Amino acid sequence: MKKTNCLLLLIFLLTINLIQAQEENKSKFNILAYGGIGYGIVDNDNEPNYNLNSNNGEILLNYNLNQKFGIATGIGLNELTGNGFNSIGNFYHERTMVKIPLIATMSSNISEKIRIVGNFGFYGQTIAKDEYRFLNNTQKDIYEGWNFGAQLGLGFVFNMFDNFNAGINYIGQSDFSKFESNNNVGINDKQKMKNLSSIGIILMIEL
Repeated sequence: MKKTNCLLLLIFLLTINLIQAQEENKSKFNILAYGGIGYGIVDNDNEPNYNLNSNNGEILLNYNLNQKFGIATGIGLNELTGNGFNSIGNFYHERTMVKIPLIATMSSNISEKIRIVGNFGFYGQTIAKDEYRFLNNTQKDIYEGWNFGAQLGLGFVFNMFDNFNAGINYIGQSDFSKFESNNNVGINDKQKMKNLSSIGIILMIEL
């Protein structure tokens, strides 16, 4: 009888430890997905500045250091469009950016179902597609290379199902280094994107 009780107690303790370990592992990683629309300013050295509209999204893998803080990285895509003017003439500009962020994440419950989330960090990005449509011609890949910047995000998410949260989110970012122009197209300039702000949705999926 004593052996049976000891065996049951041992099984019970192992089960509790296994459940706790599973819960801890479950909460260590989650997926963050952002999507939004907004606008920003193209800041040129030698050409006029102009505004571009933004449609952007990011998908990140977040590692939770503890219940409130984490670190995340992943990939983002930003579609920029708008009108402007430079030394060649008036144009319609379309640009696709690929972004790799590395950010610190924060979250805190403000009620049983609602959580406030934030992030701050840095990113590197490159131009995947760049097209300027002028009246009589189209120029591609005027600017090229990589640049770097900083971003800040804030959002509110609602717990909809087990391990699934959704809500609204704001992201602001600015480049602190510049893309250089390709001199073969007749423009000698450097540019960066500043004060890019977007509002959209955020999804959090616990793994």
